[in-house]
Amino acid sequence: MKRWKKLGCLGVLLLAAAVCCTGPVLLAAAARSQNGPAAGAGIDAAAAGIPPRMLSAYLTGASQIGAHVPACKGMRWQILAGIARVESDHASGRTVSAGGDITPPITGPRLDGSGAGGNTTAIRDTDAGQWDGDTEFERAVGPFQFLPETFRAYGKDGNGDGILSPHNADDAATSAAVYLCGGGRNLGNRDQLRAAIHAYNRSWAYVDDVLSGIDRYDALGKAPQIPGGNVGAVIQAALAQQGIPYSWGGGDADGPSTGICCSPGGQDGRTVTGFDCSGLALYAYAQAGINLPRTAAAQAGVGRRIPASAGFSTLLPGDLVFYGYSPTNDSTIHHVGIYLGDGQMINAPRPGKPVRIDPVTALPDYAGGTRLL
Repeated sequence: MKRWKKLGCLGVLLLAAAVCCTGPVLLAAAARSQNGPAAGAGIDAAAAGIPPRMLSAYLTGASQIGAHVPACKGMRWQILAGIARVESDHASGRTVSAGGDITPPITGPRLDGSGAGGNTTAIRDTDAGQWDGDTEFERAVGPFQFLPETFRAYGKDGNGDGILSPHNADDAATSAAVYLCGGGRNLGNRDQLRAAIHAYNRSWAYVDDVLSGIDRYDALGKAPQIPGGNVGAVIQAALAQQGIPYSWGGGDADGPSTGICCSPGGQDGRTVTGFDCSGLALYAYAQAGINLPRTAAAQAGVGRRIPASAGFSTLLPGDLVFYGYSPTNDSTIHHVGIYLGDGQMINAPRPGKPVRIDPVTALPDYAGGTRLL
């Protein structure tokens, strides 16, 4: 991650790691939490988009907080997963052993003040290169990207093997939980949760990014109520596309299709069969006999417009949900989802992410909705 310039004096950052199976001891520990029963029971790692071994680490870290910060309330695996999603995409590209050890180790850019990667403050070595392999300057380490000095202060042996390492998924997750809890925050309180995330990385944009992931993980397992009639037909058609890849310009009234070149991030939709956000809306509404324009901005001009100022509470299942750089200017709309109710939408998010259920707060620039049925 390119967040080195936001280190401040606390020096906690995060980055990347990956998969494996999980042992019975870890699963038993993860099933218990001081915050209530089975905080992660029944979680579908594939649906969450999290490698199973990393999910086990998040469950383990959340379950152990009572032993380390008894006054902390509201710690749950979703909070740890939300941070790791932003910083490491759940350790993608690494291998995680059954015991949680990550190979190859994860180290961030050299924090030498050179400006590379956004770091402008030199941080001299504090661990003699033990964890970051650099005896001159610090590097953030492990899947939760602690600075070595910070990990020494907050590090916990999450898997109980007697070895403390930021390159172990369980140790890192448990240590991140301890850091986020501070002296005893109530992380079930949204304001205190925001403060904890801000303490982890002093950027409000970072806080919003992490919270969008936490909200999505919190929504997992909540099956949307599907109404009848044409609204139900639209929602069922869209929900049936979960897991279909994102394709820039992809999707039409007949279903997923190849798209066009190229997304701002460089995806050539001509090589991917799937949907982009407006293609998914076009397809779903076609199943109810409604022909939508191709782009999200044009779709905002169809039906009864719901202004952003009215808030999410005015949305009904089946409404289109829009996001734009200026909430009162439809020409700036860049994204659309289909509202499911209960604060959720079915969404084709972006290249590399399949059609899935997301909270409507997953994007920060809500621009209202449209009701067609």
